[in-house]
Amino acid sequence: QVQVVESGGGLVQAGGSLRLSCVASGSIGSVNVMGWYRQAPGKQREPVARFTSGAGTIYADSVKGRFTISRDNARNPVYRQMNSLKPEAPAVYYCHAQDRAYAYWGQGTPVTVSP
Repeated sequence: QVQVVESGGGLVQAGGSLRLSCVASGSIGSVNVMGWYRQAPGKQREPVARFTSGAGTIYADSVKGRFTISRDNARNPVYRQMNSLKPEAPAVYYCHAQDRAYAYWGQGTPVTVSP
């Protein structure tokens, strides 16, 4: 079992920056993917940025050049620095961890970007 807890969401103006953090605990040695997803109201949850043991670091095209994912101490904690935020529908950002059998999700942290 793996537990993940996010923090750092909030309200920010367009063009500003925000840093999200995720702390994982439990059997983190078995995790082979860890990163971030987001979900806007009425939309599916989508990947934003993640570390993978096989394919390295992967970013969604919509955030390349603006968002950076980093980590301390191998896998924990995982940060996501979001720069040049665009005004768009509010979304909840979820930390995600994956081992061979299960996907683990945090409770989510909301992010709102004002014009």
